[in-house]
Amino acid sequence: MLYHLHEFNRALLGPVTHLAEAGARMFSAPGSWLSQVPGAARIAAGYELMYRLGKEYQKPEFGIRSVEIDGARVAVIERAAVTKPFCQLVRFKRYSDDPDLVAKLKQQPVVLVVAPLSGHHATLLRDTVRSLLVDHKVYITDWIDARMVPVDQGPFTLDDYVDYIREFIDHIGAEHLHVISVCQPTVPVLAAVSLMAAAGEAVPQSLTMMGGPIDARRSPTQVNDLASTKSLRWFETHLVHEVPAHYPGRGRRVYPGFLQHAGFIAMNPGRHMSSHWEFYNHLVQGDLEDAEAHRRFYDEYNAVLDLPAEYYLDCIRIVFQEHLLPRGLWHVHGTRVAPELIEDTPLLTIEGELDDISGQGQTRAAHDLCTGIRDELKFHLTVQGAGHYGIFSGRRWRNHVYPEVKAFIARASERSTSKPPPSLDEDEGCDG
Repeated sequence: MLYHLHEFNRALLGPVTHLAEAGARMFSAPGSWLSQVPGAARIAAGYELMYRLGKEYQKPEFGIRSVEIDGARVAVIERAAVTKPFCQLVRFKRYSDDPDLVAKLKQQPVVLVVAPLSGHHATLLRDTVRSLLVDHKVYITDWIDARMVPVDQGPFTLDDYVDYIREFIDHIGAEHLHVISVCQPTVPVLAAVSLMAAAGEAVPQSLTMMGGPIDARRSPTQVNDLASTKSLRWFETHLVHEVPAHYPGRGRRVYPGFLQHAGFIAMNPGRHMSSHWEFYNHLVQGDLEDAEAHRRFYDEYNAVLDLPAEYYLDCIRIVFQEHLLPRGLWHVHGTRVAPELIEDTPLLTIEGELDDISGQGQTRAAHDLCTGIRDELKFHLTVQGAGHYGIFSGRRWRNHVYPEVKAFIARASERSTSKPPPSLDEDEGCDG
């Protein structure tokens, strides 16, 4: 019922939002006589703020058209490598007309970035992908909004998430692959690789885990406290709703994106209010560069997706309430997840000093679970002054974190005795 009420309110506000957008343009466009009236800048700024507060935010594009490698501009094209009901495995293919550069690109390590399925779209990791593309072949998990998945596709659980990761790793080829998991997927990625090791399958060349709740009992945050102080029944009763009829996934039970977004805002309401007030002042003062930076950030931050209810409730119970992974009690399809069976796989964990989502020590706990990995293959980085998002995007990611990740992957690649990955694509001039 709440989802239907939300959609009804959004429909009512739609005309107001469009009028606000039109007003902002009329009072700011250089060719409009209204832009010349006294106070036009303030009126336009007020209208645009109203528009941005009321509009619906669609999934952004990655928008990575090219990257610079060795002083040359290399074209980048997105391709769907594997399509599943709830996720696409996306490959960022790089193209050049320089044969020597193409030969170099073909020899670079292959990286799978496992994006979180926790409210925001995979495009939140745009900065992560852009940096990696300079030195690696890159894949990413692009999760699909659950309201767009028809009910006849069945449910999606945390076990299914683990299955997806195993399938994607197998598709790319574990023996040539480095896996980077950001936030929530650190848990299912560790499970997937553990199960692969237990089955005697090839495992990735390295694992990088960033800001994830491997053991949410350590340094609990506000997010952890909420999950642990409410019953699972409370979450199901208050936060799970059915998708309305006008979406392909009508009738599917989900944790709606608009509720997740409200939770994001509630964690730091003062910061968001200040940011919007600054945006208004930037517009009034004609500081278009800072105003555009605000737009870019909130175009991404406000674009959210619905989570399948089964998956969401699994995460609450398994990760945040019962802590089954660090207790050694998690079973996926009846098989116990045993990280201690992972051997000879370099492990890098990364945490932000000021992370208010995954507290200090939660990701580093992977070192204690992976007892089969020798100490000299375990590495940890605490990023000073970084919050949750700072470890995978922005200045700290580019200047401090990425160089460490790049060096770690390079060392892990050098340890491998396998040959470089064969080309899976016959396109002329591509990176294989």
